[in-house]
Amino acid sequence: MSTVEKFEYVFLGGGKGGKTLAMELAKSGKRVAVVEEGMIGGSCINIACIPSKALIQSARIMHAVQSADILQGGAHDNKVDMAKVHRYVRDVVDGMVDINAKAFAASGFELILGTGRFVAPRRIQVAMNDGNERVVEGEHVFINTGTYAAVPDVPGLRDANPMTHVEALALDALPEHLIVIGGGYIGLEMAQAFRRLGSRVTVLQEAPRVAMREDADVTDAIESAFAKEGIDVRVSVKALRVSGRSGDSVTVDLADGSSLNGSHILVATGRVPRTANIGLDVAGVELDTRGFIRVDERLATSAPNTWAIGEVAGTPMFTHASFDDYRVLKSQLAGGTLTTRDREIPYALFIEPELARVGLNESDAQRQGIAVRVAKLPMAGIPRARTTGDTQGFMKAVVAADSDRILGFTMFGSNAGEVVAVVQMAMLGKLPYTALRDAILAHPTIAEGLNLLFAKVPERA
Repeated sequence: MSTVEKFEYVFLGGGKGGKTLAMELAKSGKRVAVVEEGMIGGSCINIACIPSKALIQSARIMHAVQSADILQGGAHDNKVDMAKVHRYVRDVVDGMVDINAKAFAASGFELILGTGRFVAPRRIQVAMNDGNERVVEGEHVFINTGTYAAVPDVPGLRDANPMTHVEALALDALPEHLIVIGGGYIGLEMAQAFRRLGSRVTVLQEAPRVAMREDADVTDAIESAFAKEGIDVRVSVKALRVSGRSGDSVTVDLADGSSLNGSHILVATGRVPRTANIGLDVAGVELDTRGFIRVDERLATSAPNTWAIGEVAGTPMFTHASFDDYRVLKSQLAGGTLTTRDREIPYALFIEPELARVGLNESDAQRQGIAVRVAKLPMAGIPRARTTGDTQGFMKAVVAADSDRILGFTMFGSNAGEVVAVVQMAMLGKLPYTALRDAILAHPTIAEGLNLLFAKVPERA
């Protein structure tokens, strides 16, 4: 075995939370090593958030052009140049990778490009991308390996070479008919984007609704919006077998006896933690029943001085959640008290209209036996939405029945990802809902709808 190189801090994986902490520690003079297979900046920049939103922006522009009445139908025959879309997406990604690479170099940590696995507690053997081998050991070790797309065990599916979001974001030719298996957030974003770029799209969802975390009125609104755009959403359908090859011709046989033919198939049915075959048993790191690393509220694992960050630790699968893990670990290393307990993590789904939520929805409250008051406002009731024509969707607030505390907010509408932050700030500040009801908000803005929404909260009994 190679000579063991000693560091104060070693990171296995370079996702958002890990890379941020690594840079900060290195800048403070600590000896830090980051072992990364090759995605400089993490999955968000390379294969997830950034390229997907660049693709969605291209699709949004195409949709706007095709929908513009002022063009009197002249744009409807326009065909998207998918090679140009692909170049745009890659340019966005390459630019951010370059920014991250320069930040890494400036911080002073040692970037080790290769595949790592534990060979002893806090000791990692790295098969370098250049064919060499190194062994590094840290006084503190952080596991930040993330997740990868799950492929369901449907006969013939793997043989059909299906796409995940990674391959879909790399397409330079438009699918004629894209079949999306999975009606969660990734599947919905990809479905709408490719439909707007010009593909026929069918979404197959085994559950009775898409976006099952959300209230039924939210998922009904999503399905209605998709239907208006010509996206074929089929719920309560189970794929029994797949034949053919994605990129050429595929057939999906369904449990109801029907079958569906398409040119490409995209799998978006969940994520699997990257915990297999990296020596966690040797490191003394325990997993939970789903294969994620078991951590406490400090993000400490079962092994001494060994921590986990981000999705692999069961943290909600959002970049901003991983970044908050960085804050927790920074506090813990400094002897602080910040933990993951009781944190409110918002999220946004970048379909159009956007979906955003923070805190409880009606379904959550019902499951938990929490008595609430609910207010709902159609987007059509907001003056700004009227001026832009973005009247699809609604805002919904959940307020405690026995106090004026805001417990949650859901919005399916224009700029939802921005508006949700306003409500989140009120919740963090423990403001009563009346503070948003009575706030002087600029007119005409979408956020002004919060005045109207919270004015509809029923009085306390």
